[in-house]
Amino acid sequence: MSQQHSALAPAPHSAEAKRSDWWRDAVIYQVYPRSFADSNGDGMGDLEGIRTRLPYLRDLGVDAVWLSPFYASPQADAGYDVADYRAVDPMFGNLLDADALIRDARELGLRIIVDLVPNHSSDQHEWFKRAVAEGPGSPLRDRYHFRPGKGENGELPPNDWESIFGGPAWTRVEDGEWYLHLFAPEQPDFNWDHPAVGDEFRSILRFWLDMGVDGFRIDVAHGLVKAEGLPDLGSHDQVKLLGNDVMPFFDQDGVHEIYRQWRLILDEYSGERIFVAEAWTPTIERTANYVRPDELHQAFNFQYLSTAWDAEELREVIDRTLEAMRPVGAPATWVLSNHDVTRHATRFANPPGLGTQIRTAGDRELGLRRARAATLLMLALPGSAYIYQGEELGLPDVVDLSDEVRQDPAYFRGAGQDGFRDGCRVPIPWTREGSSYGFGAGGSWLPQPADWAELSVEAQTGDPDSTLELYRTAIAVRRAQPDLGAGDAVEWLRAPEGVLAFRRGEFVCVANTGGESVTTPAYGRLLLASGEVAEVDGDAKVPADTTVWWTTA
Repeated sequence: MSQQHSALAPAPHSAEAKRSDWWRDAVIYQVYPRSFADSNGDGMGDLEGIRTRLPYLRDLGVDAVWLSPFYASPQADAGYDVADYRAVDPMFGNLLDADALIRDARELGLRIIVDLVPNHSSDQHEWFKRAVAEGPGSPLRDRYHFRPGKGENGELPPNDWESIFGGPAWTRVEDGEWYLHLFAPEQPDFNWDHPAVGDEFRSILRFWLDMGVDGFRIDVAHGLVKAEGLPDLGSHDQVKLLGNDVMPFFDQDGVHEIYRQWRLILDEYSGERIFVAEAWTPTIERTANYVRPDELHQAFNFQYLSTAWDAEELREVIDRTLEAMRPVGAPATWVLSNHDVTRHATRFANPPGLGTQIRTAGDRELGLRRARAATLLMLALPGSAYIYQGEELGLPDVVDLSDEVRQDPAYFRGAGQDGFRDGCRVPIPWTREGSSYGFGAGGSWLPQPADWAELSVEAQTGDPDSTLELYRTAIAVRRAQPDLGAGDAVEWLRAPEGVLAFRRGEFVCVANTGGESVTTPAYGRLLLASGEVAEVDGDAKVPADTTVWWTTA
């Protein structure tokens, strides 16, 4: 797949880690630890594996690395069920490995952001184990949501809430009481009305800040506070309302006081450390509440992630995002893929309207072409951008995993999320050869497709038409162009139907989301294109599903 770019001199990366307000235009790379690099050959990625691959991330040009959970955990939900927030799970290493990773990243000019899971713990957390063992009346039960059941003998759940992973959001323990878990039964929700919970998490924040991390991605940031009295929702298929409607267990106003307290702690530390919210809200305007000046720094833009490859729809969500963030002075935060959704190379290979978890491969060539174009569009927008590991290789989702190897807990429950997240979590390929294409010496915890050898880092490095080199060049151009990165507005230009065109100072971006080539003005010197662009007599022929960058300087 061809692409075009002009020569440039990238800015020194080491200087980037020191600049003020770095997070306003940062490119941040998500590492899913179990699937990035395996240092000891056990088939599972680990912290030492990540540390040895940090130079690759430096050379990719990213500013920071976000690590999904590596805490001590029974792994009922891939580490999002934490048993000990101050320990590293042995499958990933130990605290010394975490310290070495943080130190090496700093020396390479990279920042480290760690995942924090404050909505729920593991059912193997010491608090919860004692709460269950001590029985009704235990003070530790007040740190979770234990309730008597309804019905003549308490045999019915306390309310009608449904788990995001399917089934009731309540599980009954042997003594007859029920506890709340918005996700798996192994993930009981904390009761944030209890002061001990807040005290504990403020201590956890300080522990990792003292270790030297540069920030936290807050898992389920919208879920900590529940509506008073835990009222019935009165709907079935409640997961379909997620991010679309007001819910008594998500996006309650009380969460904001928690984050104001956390921000005071973060601001005590030097080095511009940040919070990033995973906040599924009904509107972009509600998302903006999380990034007010005294709260968090960034919030993932899930409305953008969920938007089809369509010029009109994209323009609407871009405008709404920038308008919502401008009053609170926060940067827009753009994202196309992560560990919970089908990779965008596969989403865009399928017809629109199928959601964010898809089990069909679709047209892979079309999907990759659109994914490359979508990435250039994302990196041209004002604000910060997130990259999920492997998307720089153009990896598709693995849609044909057998039931025997799947580990997503939602897959094995009767309803709720589709449970196809394993497909985006398959370990990434580093080399053409080896039992796991360089991921490790002992295979991989999820099987990799046979055709991933040619998608490996080794196969794509140095190939000017590869997706990896497109990402490297795009990030370097983004850093070198003064009009790219931070900002809060774009100037829309007249464009044919199906085409987005906007200006940012002397920079111009054109994205053709349609199925046919279009002719647009050649706005200046071509910087980069996701496909082959022909320029004749001041015009440019932009192929279908292609994004082009120009400079008028």
